[in-house]
Amino acid sequence: MKTNYGIKNWLFLAIAVLITIPGLWLRLSGIHISPQFEAMIFGLAILGAAFLLSWACEVAQIDISQALALALIALVAVLPEYVVDAYFAWTAANNAQYIPYVTANMTGANRLLIGIGWSLVAFLFWFKKRRTIEVGKEQTTELSFLLLATLYSFIIPIKGTLSLIDSLFLLTLFILYMRTSSRGKVEPPELTGPAVSIGCLGKGIRRTVTIGLFIFAAVAIFVSAEPFAEGLLGMGKAWGIEEFILVQWLAPLASEAPEIAIAVIFVLGNNGGAALGTLVSSKVNQWTLLVATMPIVYSISRGAPGALLLDGRQVEEILLTSAQSLFALSILARLRLPAWGALTLFFLFITQLAFPNPWVRYGYSAVYIVLALVALFKDKQTIKSLYSMLQQTFSLIKSPGKG
Repeated sequence: MKTNYGIKNWLFLAIAVLITIPGLWLRLSGIHISPQFEAMIFGLAILGAAFLLSWACEVAQIDISQALALALIALVAVLPEYVVDAYFAWTAANNAQYIPYVTANMTGANRLLIGIGWSLVAFLFWFKKRRTIEVGKEQTTELSFLLLATLYSFIIPIKGTLSLIDSLFLLTLFILYMRTSSRGKVEPPELTGPAVSIGCLGKGIRRTVTIGLFIFAAVAIFVSAEPFAEGLLGMGKAWGIEEFILVQWLAPLASEAPEIAIAVIFVLGNNGGAALGTLVSSKVNQWTLLVATMPIVYSISRGAPGALLLDGRQVEEILLTSAQSLFALSILARLRLPAWGALTLFFLFITQLAFPNPWVRYGYSAVYIVLALVALFKDKQTIKSLYSMLQQTFSLIKSPGKG
């Protein structure tokens, strides 16, 4: 049985490697094909590489310090989204038409993570266990920083720019998050899928395989980002689909799939807390580090400090993403995601896709905010929980730390 399980793990690893090969070959050969096929081939390359990165990250926790492991995982978790989004931000410095695509990919990835990811693991856990999924008290740090990032994010659509000031605040928040998280309780990593088989290898071989996966996956993502992004835009023009929509939803599907898949594996292994905790951490990384890097990349590309100017479409998308995050936090404040909460998150996410009208989108934002306020003020314990989380987090930030 163990042998079959091991063979299956190595097979999954081989498949992830193989689906990156066509993209690598196509890029190195310089051959160009139709946009839709380029988007598919390079999208698969990013998908395969993202899985490889996630498994390598899990194994790396065996051999490196907890603080370094946290930093590495946080950085790698947003790498697929970062590279695609960074390409748009870099290009936007010389072509303003690309500015909307920066926020499209960023907001799509964030809303998909909550609307599909959080809801899916909650549903699966309920059907499997017939009870509400919960996260451990150690997740209060993530929730506290997510709350701070979410509250700040409402400022961005109000001022209508994504600037270096936003980068400074969100990057500082991310660094404090990493510093605070590194002081938490050290626990051995819980490996899943191919990471289990790699983790069982001898020390030298394990480290070699892990480093090799990091390098191979990173190269695959970096060389695939540009043709994948341009392929999406070309596909939109060829098929008469709005490019903004393709960038917002198709691109994040490839990059978010590994994180959601790992969370599902945790649920199937009866570890609902780890499943939801993984996705909460991912949301913190995306809503701080990912957003913070875009004005930095844009400014470097243009050779001078600058801000991404947001049009009406981008303002409504960021506001909607902030509102969704606030509602999700109001539900999870009690460290559990009940079935009604997961259903509401999923329903509001799915139905909003059918209504691109700006006023309808503002309506959805209002619904999220009203529901969040109802959840917060209906039960005073919810507000007390959030306040307690913030107090605990600020105490950790002020403390000198270990050693």
